[in-house]
Amino acid sequence: MSDLADQLVSGDRAALARAITLVESTKVDHQAEARALLTAAMDRTGKAWRVGLTGVPGVGKSTLIEKLGTRLTGEGHRVAVLAVDPSSTRTKGSILGDKTRMGALATDRNAFIRPSPAAGTLGGVAGKTRESMLLCEAAGYDVVIVETVGVGQSETVVADMVDVFVAMMLPGAGDELQGIKKGLIELADILFVNKAEGENATRARRSAKDLEAALHLLAPASPHWSPVVLTGSALSGDGIAALWEAIETHRAALKRAGALDEKRRAQQVRWFHAMVEERVVAAFRADSAVKAALPGLEDAVAQGRLPASEAAERLLGEWR
Repeated sequence: MSDLADQLVSGDRAALARAITLVESTKVDHQAEARALLTAAMDRTGKAWRVGLTGVPGVGKSTLIEKLGTRLTGEGHRVAVLAVDPSSTRTKGSILGDKTRMGALATDRNAFIRPSPAAGTLGGVAGKTRESMLLCEAAGYDVVIVETVGVGQSETVVADMVDVFVAMMLPGAGDELQGIKKGLIELADILFVNKAEGENATRARRSAKDLEAALHLLAPASPHWSPVVLTGSALSGDGIAALWEAIETHRAALKRAGALDEKRRAQQVRWFHAMVEERVVAAFRADSAVKAALPGLEDAVAQGRLPASEAAERLLGEWR
């Protein structure tokens, strides 16, 4: 662990990849090593820009990240992308094809792209995305972008681990704003209407106005920032400069108010509680008495002999 930690903080990309593999492992000994590694690296974390990016499949997230990432590396930044792919509910597998969709950024020496499977985790992120983000910061990456699998109410998980949350929208989505998109709009700090090129340009402007109108009906998530709506084209690069400028302005506003550090402290505490809950559930599932009683109670529930609430109480009683 000491050697891996030294290689990690020196900026070795291979060491970073190994470290993330370690934290994603479910083996007990690997988890202990990962905790030791994270503890050793903590004093080198917290200095990066943490950017969350979400949007429906096909909205152009990978294209935008490549354009933004190459622009930032050209300005001297080191960019890490944690791209989370959806996992099949049948095979449990993921394609993990983000490196092929970001060809130029994947070969940039100042960029690091790590695709990870969601593996059933809610919120469009992998279970160890927070730990991976800290490792990227320890390795010297000053911009960390978390790309999520989609949109929905559970996107609060993503918003609760980044400094700024960007939601990409498709032109023509304005009609659904009062319904399925309301939860996402409440979370977003910046809304970027993509594919605003050619015949789509007019529709994109109309969608942007609809989004702005919807935002007026909602209370801002932070008293120090009012969400902004931008239009652009990830394909051509139009609007990318304005997007990064908005991210910079958002960060400056939060820092000026002392809200950025406060936000991160609150996120860390919520993460701590989430880790406690995760370990309690793991201990519960591993308990021998629980394992022995579980099949019989499952059968009783399936056959209608016991209500699920009573079966759950009996199983918890075995654990107690």
